[in-house]
Amino acid sequence: MSKPSPIVFLVDVDDTLLENDRIQTDLRCHIEREFGARCRDRFWAIQEELFKELGYCDYLGALQRFRVEHPYEPHLVTAANFLVDYPFANRLYPGALDVLERFREWGRTVILTDGDMVFQPRKVQRSGIFETVKGHVLIYIHKEEALENIEQRYPAEHYVLVDDKLRILTAVKKAWGNRVTTVFPRQGQFALDPKVLASYPSADVSVERICDLLSCDLLDLVPARPLAANQGRPSTPKSTLNYNKQTTTK
Repeated sequence: MSKPSPIVFLVDVDDTLLENDRIQTDLRCHIEREFGARCRDRFWAIQEELFKELGYCDYLGALQRFRVEHPYEPHLVTAANFLVDYPFANRLYPGALDVLERFREWGRTVILTDGDMVFQPRKVQRSGIFETVKGHVLIYIHKEEALENIEQRYPAEHYVLVDDKLRILTAVKKAWGNRVTTVFPRQGQFALDPKVLASYPSADVSVERICDLLSCDLLDLVPARPLAANQGRPSTPKSTLNYNKQTTTK
């Protein structure tokens, strides 16, 4: 194991950097246009079944299962091309890449996401995320169960985890305790679900939009932790965020 970095930022993709709800809407519309409303509903039912099994959206896997039920459907090729060639860069939340660039000024920044090993890497690459983080990308089936592997690959004295799912943030906080700052951008269907919000404790830091993190300084996210000597001094915080309390930056 290499020497631990002072800080490693771990950032989710779907509904954290990318507006996944809009991607789903576009996919629904495409399938309805190519196959009709009935097939659209059946495809989405398959996708929901896979989501329950895997814990992440496997659109290509759903398309494969849909193919078994419709082996002679000529429009399956266009549906596959739609997914593979989707313009993901158009679905980045405003300021998403700027946040990654800001994090990289402070420490190693790593994409930490769940997903399959075809569509998810394609999404990360075509959106510009891969290039922004210089290829530091981790893709797991259940990332909250891969913490030991994450620590081995990116050892750190302190982690900052940015994720739209309180379930993930809570699990990682339970495992790493004060070694991690959990950051909750309230974006997407999971982050705005009242039942989800009532089921889990608040994250260390909560913001309405990912771009709100641009108004934060390092000490807002990692209090009293200095930067490495070769990284210079952090600037004076513009706004201090309270821990163990839901907070929104302006």
